[in-house]
Amino acid sequence: MSQESRPAFAAERRERILELVRANGTMSLRDIAVKVHASEVTIRRDVRALEAEGLVDRRRGGVALPGRIGHEQSYVGKSGQCAAEKAAIAAVAARLVRPGDAVTIGPGSTTEALARELVGHGDLTVVTNSLRVAEALTGAAGVEVVVTGGTLHGPARALVGRQAERVLEGLRVNRAFLSGNGVSAERGLSTPNPAVAGVDRALAACAEETIVVADHTKIGADTMVPTVAPEEIAHLVTDSNADPEVLMTLEETGALVHVVVAADARGQ
Repeated sequence: MSQESRPAFAAERRERILELVRANGTMSLRDIAVKVHASEVTIRRDVRALEAEGLVDRRRGGVALPGRIGHEQSYVGKSGQCAAEKAAIAAVAARLVRPGDAVTIGPGSTTEALARELVGHGDLTVVTNSLRVAEALTGAAGVEVVVTGGTLHGPARALVGRQAERVLEGLRVNRAFLSGNGVSAERGLSTPNPAVAGVDRALAACAEETIVVADHTKIGADTMVPTVAPEEIAHLVTDSNADPEVLMTLEETGALVHVVVAADARGQ
């Protein structure tokens, strides 16, 4: 490749990165690298250049459009990210469910992966406001599914509002599984949407303990509305790409942190 052609190639690659981030809201460096067929080192350099121009914001292990703290990414956009990590997280989280349990499960692509892991778990009651979680458990033998009802919130494929919250009032379950959009030691679990946050709080409030399932792109991130205080997170299940310093601070708040290795990362 000639010296003259290299800047043009870099410009094309950075334009492609911008297109991906605009389409998805936030993305991990690893996922961008796969999409544009470049190394993470190259992508990191491109992201620094784009940030210097004010076009993106860097986050731990990822990138977002500027000022997106209150942005709610589409469900389709989220479900395509970190799929291997989410599958590994779901498999470990499913081991925390015991026969005879009643659990609440919130919306999200990681909790949907958890629901798929729970197919085949007999003697289980699942209460959820997530249409995708309920669909994943359709026909699962021995699993009773209770859907809250409420008003459909399209981006999260979730039922929200006072009706959904009322169904949860007075219930008592063993565990709540929530995903959210950010997890930090300062603010705990958070989400961009107040309506989703209200039901997330209700899902956690009726549980004996709250388990957060979140891939590395959410670790250390803060979004607009806090839902579960840091000291109320009993378990955090995440992947090995999460910032270890953030995980250490979360452990100091009392959370038991489970770090999983995705199948496609083993042996690297």
